[in-house]
Amino acid sequence: MDWRAIGAAAAAVLALWAAPAAAQPPAAAAGYDGLKVTFCGTSGPLPVKDRAKACVAIQAGDALYMVDVGPESTENMLTWRMPMAAARAVFLTHLHSDHIGEVGEFNLQSWVAGRPAPLALVGPPGTEKVAAGFNEAYGPDHGFRNAHHEHGSVKLPIAAGLLKAQVVPVPAGGTAVVWSQDGLTVTAIVVHHNPVTPAYGYRFDYKGRSVVVSGDTIKWPPLAAAAKGADVLIHEAQNADMTRQMSQGLAMMGNPRMSSIMADTLSYHTTPVEAADIARMAGVKRLVLYHITQAGLPMFTPEAFTKGMDAGGPLDWRISKDGMTIELPANGQEIRFGQF
Repeated sequence: MDWRAIGAAAAAVLALWAAPAAAQPPAAAAGYDGLKVTFCGTSGPLPVKDRAKACVAIQAGDALYMVDVGPESTENMLTWRMPMAAARAVFLTHLHSDHIGEVGEFNLQSWVAGRPAPLALVGPPGTEKVAAGFNEAYGPDHGFRNAHHEHGSVKLPIAAGLLKAQVVPVPAGGTAVVWSQDGLTVTAIVVHHNPVTPAYGYRFDYKGRSVVVSGDTIKWPPLAAAAKGADVLIHEAQNADMTRQMSQGLAMMGNPRMSSIMADTLSYHTTPVEAADIARMAGVKRLVLYHITQAGLPMFTPEAFTKGMDAGGPLDWRISKDGMTIELPANGQEIRFGQF
């Protein structure tokens, strides 16, 4: 038996769970106030090494909010020691599986970490079915954990472990305030992802700072209008030429089914050049591309993926990767990028 290896493994486990306050990321440190963005998943629906599916965490003061929770993203959050118990709400942009696949797991893990109240699940019509489905699927697990672990000072009230749906009807004017609490205002923005409808982006405003997450959409000028003057626009991006290459390659390999499905995606996503156009229309300070369908695939290079983005004029932009962070201190102008 290799006791040295066993000791190293035990030390790793202790390092993961011990001293929670010291292990928190910079924005959670005492004295910080503002918005902090963490990219918990930056890929499209295809399997990509080192990239989880779509998931953006936004901390406003001491509270944690999510925009989508795609598969593999919860493991990232746990590994990075994010303040799961501070979760207040998940905002769903739409109901594709790569955006909702780990809502149930995030709900459970934030409850186990100590979240004291039900988790709001905010999104388009159909969100109530997602909440009910995950509540039912995880119901036995909640009961088992409550029976086994609730004793002494450890409390795991089953009611606090539920998802509570908040359905956002299609706003008549294209936008609607859907959350206003503790200085944070969240506005839903109708975007164009047809036939997936309705689909929303979200704008977060907190103490003079602002972040907009596009969700999945074609180039959509009303999104630029709703994002006007934001500090950061986080916009999906899919390179059309690379998508066509993938579709043609799949056909040549004798897989017409997946070739057709890949080609279909051209009709409801935004290219990097188009995302840059939207950012310029909105006058945002920074543009970050996420939901990168082609990242990690053989034809992908950052240069090829973003070709043409600078042709429209000056713009501060970058490609996200899992673990990228953005800090926006309250009532200021500074934009700090970092990495877990």
